[in-house]
Amino acid sequence: MGSIYLIRHGQASFGALDYDVLSPLGKRQAEILGTHLVRSGIGFDRCISGSLRRQQHTASATLEQLHLAGMKTPPIETDPAFDEIDIDAVLQAHLPDLFPARQDMQLALQQAAAQPSSFQRLFSQVIEQWISSRHEKATLESWNGFRERVQGGLDRLLADADPQARIAVFTSGGPIITLLHLIVGVSANRAFELAWQIANTSFSQLRFQGNAVTLASFNSHAHLEMMQTPELITYL
Repeated sequence: MGSIYLIRHGQASFGALDYDVLSPLGKRQAEILGTHLVRSGIGFDRCISGSLRRQQHTASATLEQLHLAGMKTPPIETDPAFDEIDIDAVLQAHLPDLFPARQDMQLALQQAAAQPSSFQRLFSQVIEQWISSRHEKATLESWNGFRERVQGGLDRLLADADPQARIAVFTSGGPIITLLHLIVGVSANRAFELAWQIANTSFSQLRFQGNAVTLASFNSHAHLEMMQTPELITYL
């Protein structure tokens, strides 16, 4: 059987003007992951990343550690199928449905910007609206469209994969939990609730044989836990 490792990007720059940049801690997390893979003897035959910078930078920082250890380091291929949901677009499209009064919406956004927990609550409400498909927006990628995009990325991987291949996919929480939804059958709403538990640079392992795919592990971040530094374990 072959293996696909779904690796979430390192900590991005939450609250900054450009979220799509690894923080210094995010780069450190990726380096720790790479060192852990070296010690575990886990190399990759292929490496795929979404097109977002935080995904690409996590991939390069991780693979650099494998390269320094003399392990096989395949080139980073790019597949936008594993890009994250356009969170800003989803928020802008669905917030008016939740907060018809502009003043209420501004207050919700201010609270969300100030505290990650407030953002989590707000985002959960918006995602529930998005998943329901009751208020689809013409210019916004729908939940069904996003799910089909991620499924297409997986299908392409399986079509080209050698039977015993080890494949790394550097991606984000949205595609990971969508694959969980598709493979395990957990509901979309429940899957998105689990998204908040996916640690930065954690990996979930899929096992495949032909087109049959099973979940072998979810959200493993032992490489961070073993450092005995709680600050290394982040979720944004």
